Amino acid sequence: MSQIEVPVGIVGVEVHSEQREVPDGTPPAWRENASLKQVGKPVPRIDGNEKVSGRARYTSDVVRPGMLHGKVLRSPHPHARIHRIDVSEALKMPGVKAALALPHLLGIADDGSGKTTQVQSVRYYGQPLAAVAAQTVEQAVAALSKIKVDYDVLPFVVDPTEARQPAAPKVFAQPVIARGSAGGGGSKDKLNQVGNVRGPKRSVPRGREVEKQATQVTQALLAGPQGVRATYKTQVQTHSALETHGVVAEWSRAGDELTVWASTQGIFSVRDELAEYLGIEQSKVRVITDYCGGGFGAKFGAGNYGVLAALLAKEAKAPVRLMLDRREEHLAVGNRPGSEQTVALAASTDGKLTAIEVKGFGFGGAGAGAGFAGPALSMYDCPAVYVEEFDVFTHSGPLAAFRAPGHPQGAFALEQAMDELAERLHLDPVALRDKNDTHPARREQRKRAATAFGWQNRTATGQGPRTGKLGEVRRGSGMAQGCWYHLVNVDSRAEVRIHRDGSVEVLTGVQDIGSGIRTPLAQVVAEELQIPIAKVKVTIGDTRLPPGPGSGGSVTTASITPAAREAAYAAKQALLKELQAVLGLDKVPELTGGAVVGLKAGKPTPPLPFDKACARMRRTEVLGSAVRELDYGATANGKRGNFLAQLGGVQFAEVEVSTLTGVVRVLRIVASHDCGRPVNPLLVENQIHGGIIQGLSYALFEERRLDPKTGRILNGNLEQYKIAGALDVPKIEVLLLEELRGRSSTDASGIGEPATVPTAAAIANAVYNAIGVRIRELPITPAKVLAALASAGK
Repeated sequence: MSQIEVPVGIVGVEVHSEQREVPDGTPPAWRENASLKQVGKPVPRIDGNEKVSGRARYTSDVVRPGMLHGKVLRSPHPHARIHRIDVSEALKMPGVKAALALPHLLGIADDGSGKTTQVQSVRYYGQPLAAVAAQTVEQAVAALSKIKVDYDVLPFVVDPTEARQPAAPKVFAQPVIARGSAGGGGSKDKLNQVGNVRGPKRSVPRGREVEKQATQVTQALLAGPQGVRATYKTQVQTHSALETHGVVAEWSRAGDELTVWASTQGIFSVRDELAEYLGIEQSKVRVITDYCGGGFGAKFGAGNYGVLAALLAKEAKAPVRLMLDRREEHLAVGNRPGSEQTVALAASTDGKLTAIEVKGFGFGGAGAGAGFAGPALSMYDCPAVYVEEFDVFTHSGPLAAFRAPGHPQGAFALEQAMDELAERLHLDPVALRDKNDTHPARREQRKRAATAFGWQNRTATGQGPRTGKLGEVRRGSGMAQGCWYHLVNVDSRAEVRIHRDGSVEVLTGVQDIGSGIRTPLAQVVAEELQIPIAKVKVTIGDTRLPPGPGSGGSVTTASITPAAREAAYAAKQALLKELQAVLGLDKVPELTGGAVVGLKAGKPTPPLPFDKACARMRRTEVLGSAVRELDYGATANGKRGNFLAQLGGVQFAEVEVSTLTGVVRVLRIVASHDCGRPVNPLLVENQIHGGIIQGLSYALFEERRLDPKTGRILNGNLEQYKIAGALDVPKIEVLLLEELRGRSSTDASGIGEPATVPTAAAIANAVYNAIGVRIRELPITPAKVLAALASAGK
């Protein structure tokens, strides 16, 4: 181990130097972005031309010789027992080459009479049962109708309130433990489960004792002297990525190796699950993702569709493409769970929080882990914090990790409660947060964003500008803040090759899900080697490459860019040692200003440009490889202290609300965010824009609707399932902090999650400021606005 000096602080506020203990061979720390040539610059995506020209190949574009098309049979019932699945008639249909049921649905059970029967349960409408592969999609769809399934249709419940009742039909007979994914979610806790209610999961800030915190919260809430208590509700949101889930599966001629092209956020998670399910070695499964059309947390692992495609391809002895359609996306591959949260806050008369209590239910369908505790546990400096979370199971599609799992729900409730407390205390909402949040990034973000937004001109509630012929359109402003975490995946490797012609290649098994990771990788390597970005080829998206992180939880940039830089540094050292031998230099030369300089017989050599220096190599290439180490000074979980581990994010919103139609229109949002060192500010701003738009869509439009009488989805498309469109997008101004913490050789963090956390809460607070009526349930539809106004006599 050795010591290096690193810059620490917020650029533009204060930056100082600190010492960090690092592994030997670690490159020197970079200073602020202003001192760098490639990193920190708004470089356009290096794969942009591929995407806009249509040359980028997504999984849905993959065509293999002799390829068949797969389709999935799904349950028409939300709850049933399956006694038999017969695919024999489907196999006789024109063009059909394979048909099979999901193997785990063919399990053997005792019916009580000594005989064995095939009995398994269906727990939601749309659950996959079987699949066929045919020469055309139309033939596959026709064949599905010939599969015979014997069902015992059972009572079901899809309404979370009804599901909580003791007599409600049970979704699970036994207590549930759910695995999460690389994007988050899941619940491994062994919790009490009564009927459809599982929990509570009791949480307090790290390092505190649960029982003591629960007691302190109760005492503080009783003591006051100031406080608020209210219940907030959020809806189920589906991921609705542009490219649906799907794979193309192809076995080798010998039938012992499998290649899969997958629309995924984690190629290694797909590989590992397929190998485990199929009972073959991981080395015999290759997964490729050239480009992925979005995932938002739902695209980890092989999925039932991936397993079915692989089994169909095996049976048919031909490649099989199985891409889900839009309705299937809404049904069966995950969602952001709904929630009902009661938040209670207590504070002293000067506005210092004395207690935060959050108790509530998460509605994740047939899945567990529908929590919302993050903001309450992480964001404010409060001596007493206690959270209780319950899962409520229903006969509907299970949840999946979704961009900042649990945090938009938690922030929607907590940040409205903070505004309600500010009003009770006659404090400005920003001032209340200044009193209770000492996170250095968020403190600076509040300051900068408030100034840019013109917060000082905010009018009192209900007193904002009015427009329209009758003065029915009212304007208001609101703000909210969020949190996410500096997370890393240390199972991340990179290899950099320097070729004799001066070109450079970086190879890693990360995948691009639309955020453009190729470009930051090229920038980091180009910066270290002092070459133009155009000289760097980035090869990613293949499990034959060094392992890369899954793209979820905002871990990608923080995990793989340090490995890429350190691999480039190692390759550079190998090049310089090679040149010392070739050129007969006194010692290892240096690379400076894009040229190699050294000493020969005690005299400086003429600068040798990088490409010419490479041409002097005796080998065709030199290479360096590196693995992502723990953050400098970090413990084994990759975190180092509260401020170092937590990312901020503050957003201010201005809205117009029509009191005649109830329509809410967001006019502008000012967003201030941090992600450590912004490797590419342009791409960071792209991510922030996307997060805000998705948060706005969550706030105003999106909601999965189920028919309580049939359990079927009513808006399983992109027409009735409303998503914000181009005309709904407000003016967005991004204020990006460069916050250096000396955590790694690039000091970068992620931004995908933080950008969407506070948006819905900021919009809700702005709506209240406009009309003077608080709406505590998402989405904020015209009907809810009009109902709230009517109930308040306004």
